[in-house]
Amino acid sequence: MNSSEVSFYTMGIAPSILNILDRLKFTIPTQIQIQAIPIGLEGKDMMGIAQTGTGKTLAFGIPMVQRLAQIKGRGLVLVPTRELAVQVEENLRKITPASGIKTAVLIGGDPMGRQIQALRLNPRIIIATPGRLIDHLQQKTARLNDAHIVVLDEADRMLDMGFAPQIKDILRQVPADRQTMLFSATMPQEILAIAKNYMKLPVQIEIARSGTAADKITQELFIVRKELKNTLLASVLAQYHGPVLIFARTKFGAARLVKTIRGMKHSAAEIHSDRSLGQRREALEGFKSGRHRILVATDIASRGIDVKGIELVINYDLPDDPENYVHRIGRTGRAGHAGHAVSFATPDQRSDVINIERVMNLKLPVASSHPAVSLEQFSKPQVVFSSSRFSRRRRR
Repeated sequence: MNSSEVSFYTMGIAPSILNILDRLKFTIPTQIQIQAIPIGLEGKDMMGIAQTGTGKTLAFGIPMVQRLAQIKGRGLVLVPTRELAVQVEENLRKITPASGIKTAVLIGGDPMGRQIQALRLNPRIIIATPGRLIDHLQQKTARLNDAHIVVLDEADRMLDMGFAPQIKDILRQVPADRQTMLFSATMPQEILAIAKNYMKLPVQIEIARSGTAADKITQELFIVRKELKNTLLASVLAQYHGPVLIFARTKFGAARLVKTIRGMKHSAAEIHSDRSLGQRREALEGFKSGRHRILVATDIASRGIDVKGIELVINYDLPDDPENYVHRIGRTGRAGHAGHAVSFATPDQRSDVINIERVMNLKLPVASSHPAVSLEQFSKPQVVFSSSRFSRRRRR
């Protein structure tokens, strides 16, 4: 069904929430919202596979808020990163005013005392990273015995980050009689195991094949020697004038890259694990407001940045995990808008690109030339013959 043929008014959403959606000028639901909201409103368990930037927060947020207005208990949203937790709360708070539902965010790097105060106000929805939620459970400052609606958002990323033990511990502490909604961009076996063990006959929704990027994102690959990356970067940045998100592989590389970019006379900020929560918030807010045109990040931000109008994503370094390529480039071309993604690969990274292409199920377009630098080709794989095989071949 085409999203233009459906409106929020045909889904069984309460009038109070519909009025808020009207004020926010949310008129045409996305495909994940079309399929997920009615199922969520029925209280059914659900597994949703969708690209990043397709409106998943409202897909689970509207059913959660509406059902919590009708039943007792709380909602719990588990997310992989601090940035995503803040982003989810911002989106949920847009639709909670009519119901008076309070929210609380429990994330690492934020003072425990402030979070304990927020919990004492009896929030109906808790958004948390697994590690910090476990801290509160161990200190008995939070309880989950009344969490009747549970959402696992970006579940594959949480597993990638090693949160599987914490997730299982948390799911053992919530009521057995609950609604569980799981959302993910990919669906590895570990997630299927969670669904089998902790969900009740979940309805599976797949908006796009696992590993697919948004339709309106164009992609471009430059094969360039490492020492020429900065020259190429300067030229690419001069081509574009809107917000640019650049991904580096390591936190040290990100910090070094920010200094280089500032030396090119561009305003830039950085987000990585060496930055405090306050510094990361300042960087993200500065990027959203336009104070910083360029944001340099590690994969910690590949799913935690929801900024409208990112014109360009640059993979200065290819990701360690090829699936992260999908999440990185998904920061542009959000909510049906066009976007562009540029990646730099060195001649010895043929296998990294092949792995990305397998995940994407497409060939990355390779640029044949660039006016600023001389481009390369991938090194040919070396064929190594053992001396014993070679000697046997000669004896024949």
